[in-house]
Amino acid sequence: MIRLVTANVQHALVDGRQVDLERLGAALAALDADVVALQEVDHGQGRSGGEAQAYRVAAALGMPEHRFLPAIRGSLDPAWRRRRAPRSATGDDGRMPAPAGYGIALLSRHPVRAWHAMRLPGLNLPGVPPLGVDEPRVALAATVATPDGPLTVVATHLSTNEPWKGAQLRRLQRRVRHAPRPLVLLGDLNTRGDLPARRTGWRELVHVPTYPRTRPRLRIDHVLADGPVTATGSARAVDLGVSDHRAVVVDVALGGEAA
Repeated sequence: MIRLVTANVQHALVDGRQVDLERLGAALAALDADVVALQEVDHGQGRSGGEAQAYRVAAALGMPEHRFLPAIRGSLDPAWRRRRAPRSATGDDGRMPAPAGYGIALLSRHPVRAWHAMRLPGLNLPGVPPLGVDEPRVALAATVATPDGPLTVVATHLSTNEPWKGAQLRRLQRRVRHAPRPLVLLGDLNTRGDLPARRTGWRELVHVPTYPRTRPRLRIDHVLADGPVTATGSARAVDLGVSDHRAVVVDVALGGEAA
């Protein structure tokens, strides 16, 4: 059994007031996941104390394999100027210091045999988009060597703009068409209900509302599966005490006949 978690963490913001990265790390650690996909992750941003959030969460979870992929490079706050990356920061290759950014992260307790970063179609302005304008979008894929066999995991955070989110999902599906199966796609797809499954032809493993966190009504955080991978129980929506989303937890088994 492999436990997957996806969470839009809103840079560990608690009730829209203060950032609590330790609370986020502890809540995620309690889920005992094998693979974790995170969206809205800060790296070297003033609003979150300049922390390398993906690195700090990976350390809290004891996950040696982790990558942060910025959708936006640079400071989100013009008043915040850091001349160097956070001391705990890692770059796209997991080793070199990285500049400030904001994006997604993928963490694994099992070895990762290959990483692949993708930029998705949409807004790709240089610098930081102005408030109220949709942001650039990216995806990050990893071939994870789980105890049950290899699993391709893809993490993303799609646009809030309807024409773009459909194009992004189609581009992502084309980019991974030759990736090894089984495959799972995790993330905040900003799309309600079963529409992502209908657009891709992949199977939806999440059937619980995830947004907003306090009284969830909408299912916009998804786990889609393709190939011989099946859920071993119902997915859960878990309140982490941070963000405006709930995290999704789902256990899967590899091999056998796909449902």
